[in-house]
Amino acid sequence: MHTYWDTKGEIIDPYLELLNKAAITTGEYCDAPDNCEVSISFMDADDIRTLNRDYRGKDEATDVLSFPVSEALAMGPSISLGDVVICMEIAKQQAKEYGHSLERELAFLVVHGLLHLLGYDHETPEDEAEMCAAQNDILAKLSLQR
Repeated sequence: MHTYWDTKGEIIDPYLELLNKAAITTGEYCDAPDNCEVSISFMDADDIRTLNRDYRGKDEATDVLSFPVSEALAMGPSISLGDVVICMEIAKQQAKEYGHSLERELAFLVVHGLLHLLGYDHETPEDEAEMCAAQNDILAKLSLQR
């Protein structure tokens, strides 16, 4: 799995190695082809709120959004899964609220966003249980349990 990062001025260098490992571990867990790629961006609360409003009809900031690439665009030498957008402000708030490290929260958001791109969802209780189990398994492999 290849990852492309856009930090929009936010300093994430201390977290890049861990977050790349989270992306690769998620791809391996889901048996994604080796030639997959994903773009991961970090935005502030105002920008992610705009995306959430425009694409999901929810006029509020959120922690992570996933935008899958259509199958027609995913073909080629590498398979683009799509984009994951993370709000660093909300990630910091949630890490504090949940009482764990920012590293754990950012890894969780990368895993969560990628699982959406790889077909997981949480629309039904059964789907949510499956997605939660996958998230927990992947974070355990990264030694980032709660």
